[in-house]
Amino acid sequence: MELRILVDNNTLIDNYYIGEPALSIFIQEGNNRILFDTGYSDAFIKNAHKMGIDLTDLDFISFSHGHPDHTWGMADLFKLYMEAKNMKEGVVFPKIIGHPITFESKLHDEAGELGSLLSYNKLKKSFKVLLSREPYWISDKLVFLGEVKRKFDYEGHEIIGKVSTDNEEYDDHILDDTALVYRAKEGLVIIVGCAHSGICNIIEYAKEVCGEDRILDIIGGFHLLNPTENQLINTCNYISEIKPTSLHASHCTDLNSKIALSRVANLKEVGVGLKLKFE
Repeated sequence: MELRILVDNNTLIDNYYIGEPALSIFIQEGNNRILFDTGYSDAFIKNAHKMGIDLTDLDFISFSHGHPDHTWGMADLFKLYMEAKNMKEGVVFPKIIGHPITFESKLHDEAGELGSLLSYNKLKKSFKVLLSREPYWISDKLVFLGEVKRKFDYEGHEIIGKVSTDNEEYDDHILDDTALVYRAKEGLVIIVGCAHSGICNIIEYAKEVCGEDRILDIIGGFHLLNPTENQLINTCNYISEIKPTSLHASHCTDLNSKIALSRVANLKEVGVGLKLKFE
C-alpha cells in the first residue's frame, strides 16, 4: 500500500502545495485507488493534480466522519466527476463508504452547519453509496472499521452539536468517526481522520477487527487539541504499552500533545505531499 497526503494543516518545505485545516489522503492498495476524506475545499484536487494523481479514476471514497474539514471538498469532487463524464468516455463513478450518519445534517448553536454539504439522497443518484456500522473489507488487507467501540473512559465522550435528520434531532456523539486499517506484514497501519471516537479506542477496535496486536503506524488526526491532563497521560501510557513502530500524528493534534507523544513513540513529521509505503 502506498499513500500520499493530499491535504493537511501543514505543508512540507520545498513542496509547494496548498495546506488547510483539514485532511485528505490518497491510497493505492493493490488495484484499488482510494480517497480517504476530501478536506474542506478544492485544495486536495489542486494538490493531487500537481502530484500527478488522477482523482477521476478512483474506486472508493471513504469518509472518516461528516465534519466540514473532511467532507466539504466532496462538492468539488462531485463537479469534477460530472465534468469528466461529459468530456470523456469511460469515467466510472467510485463507491462511497461511510457510517449511516456521515451525510446527515449536523447543527451547532454557534458554528451553524457542521455536516456534509451533500446528502445521502443527492450522492446516491450518481455514486454507489455504502453506509455501514459494521466493518467493511475493501480488500483482504484493507478494512473500513465502521462504528468504533468506545472502551476507555478518558476519551470518546465528546458531544458536538446535534444530528438533525428528517425524523429526529439528537446529541451528536460523532458515532460516525471511524478509520481505515491496512494489514501489513509487520503490523497494522491505521489511517484516522480526527479520532473523535478516541485514538486508543480506534486502535483497540482495529486490533479486534483485524486479529492483530502489532501496530506499524498510525497516520492522521489524533484529536488531541488542548486535551485534559488525564486524557493526555492515559493516551501516552497506552501508546507506550502498544509500542507502535512509528506515529504520523497530524491535523487535529496540537504541539504539546505531539511533544508528549514523541517521548513515548517514534513521532514523525507530516505535511502535504508526504508519501508512505507499506508492504
